[in-house]
Amino acid sequence: MLEKGVALLDCFSSGGGPFRLTELAGRAGLTKTTTFRLTGELVRLGLLERDGDGYRLGGKLFELGSLVPRRSSLRETALPYLQDLFEATHETVHLGIRDHHDVVYIERIHGHGAVQLPSRIGGRLPLTCTGVGKALLAFSDGELVEEVLAAPLRRLTPYSISDPLRLRTVIEQVQASGLAYEEQEATSDVSCIAAPVFDGGGIAVAAISLAVPRARFRPAQLAPAVRTAALGLSRALRKGN
Repeated sequence: MLEKGVALLDCFSSGGGPFRLTELAGRAGLTKTTTFRLTGELVRLGLLERDGDGYRLGGKLFELGSLVPRRSSLRETALPYLQDLFEATHETVHLGIRDHHDVVYIERIHGHGAVQLPSRIGGRLPLTCTGVGKALLAFSDGELVEEVLAAPLRRLTPYSISDPLRLRTVIEQVQASGLAYEEQEATSDVSCIAAPVFDGGGIAVAAISLAVPRARFRPAQLAPAVRTAALGLSRALRKGN
């Protein structure tokens, strides 16, 4: 039952709902009877909420998620540096960590009129399609890089890298410069620049990025601000260890 309950909650990972009972049953591969019974229990426990004829994630999940030690501590330490980066650029700022072959966003700051992006706090995207992801991948262990290169490369737009040889070259460029770039690979008309964050070792524990409309993307002007934010957070994490 626990596995089936988690399968229902996972249905919301790609969107957020609300979803009708029949949609949840189809997404989770469960019968309508089982789905009806489990959603009732999840609502009672606060893990789901009713939204008209559908269901959405409950507030209890947000409360629990905010208490995850690694993510909450990193986010709290990072916020001043993310806010400084936003004030310096007035562009959308991301903080992400790696989970298997994905980047998971644990903070995002954006102002009025921000560009539409597929990223969201708690959401995930492929490492290979984002600036944050490339920074994390380039400064991960060699085994992960080879795993990613050996697997089919996921594409979010026609600009997403699908050639392993090209991706390997990009990773080497990131390792040499300490900066990762993304050009319309996660969404159209948006470019990103990212830098890795370290806590004392050679493996990146997080990455910071700026997402900017292509029309005003100026890497030479933005790179120093991104690098400064990442270095500042890295120093703060080292002091805290």
